Amino acid sequence: MQLPNPWRHATGSDGSVFASIRLVRHGLVERVRASTIEQRVHWVLRIGAAMCFIGHGAFGIITKEAWVPYFAVVGIPADWAYLLMPVVGTVDIIAGLTVLFAPRPIVLLYMSVWALWTALLRPLSGEDVWETLERAGNYGVPFAFLLLAGGREALRDWLARVEAWRMPPRVLAQIGRVLQLTTALLLVGHGALGALTSTPLLGMHYAAIGLPPETVPVAGWFEIALAAAVMLRPSVALLAFIALWKVATELLFPIAGAPWWEFIERGGSYAAPIAFAALIAHGNFSKATSISLERTSS
Repeated sequence: MQLPNPWRHATGSDGSVFASIRLVRHGLVERVRASTIEQRVHWVLRIGAAMCFIGHGAFGIITKEAWVPYFAVVGIPADWAYLLMPVVGTVDIIAGLTVLFAPRPIVLLYMSVWALWTALLRPLSGEDVWETLERAGNYGVPFAFLLLAGGREALRDWLARVEAWRMPPRVLAQIGRVLQLTTALLLVGHGALGALTSTPLLGMHYAAIGLPPETVPVAGWFEIALAAAVMLRPSVALLAFIALWKVATELLFPIAGAPWWEFIERGGSYAAPIAFAALIAHGNFSKATSISLERTSS
């Protein structure tokens, strides 16, 4: 289906991600309903973001001792931290359910900022900075979904329900770059925890399936190599493997005795490579990137 000429003017010559909202103002929405690719990416990101916040929120409800140092970063003592955890958890679950059943841009913005902040609390509380990178799926996926939702020029637009609309190739390419970087960061973060820090938790995970401690650094360097491949030569086959790899490695949490919420909380780590693979499979990412490079060189 060929897009009407006003689409080009509505998105602007700068290819702004947020300019697509102008289509709504020009009454063109009904003429540019989402194709298969937008629908697929929409639902993958939607489910991934919801899983992350529902899983994270569950730990707030049941109170997680490991969260106490994060509250201490902003001066909240342990007794108050345990009182506030269910509140934080409830808000997270509400955000996750909202995105799952009736997504709103304002909620996606909150999720992107909040997930980044909670990831930054790790190094701020004394943990390795790799912990922040390893959680890139938590903030990268809702941010990519926010870009897919289109721009917002008024408060009512931020509160409107997100639907899957047809997006111009350059916007899809920008979303693809966000997902590319998200996938690479979460692999580098997780890989570095094994290759450079030898986190005891990873040793417990591999021991649960009978693998020796030496597996941890080997798997870590392998993930770092996967991250480099994602940035240098992404492909559908590579990203499909990464998605399966992440599902398998995160399943080690419940296999090692941790609650299933650990696996659910990492929904963004599965969604990012899957959504990126969908964009590459349809040629949206490579074609739009090539066009962008040609315009830049000219």
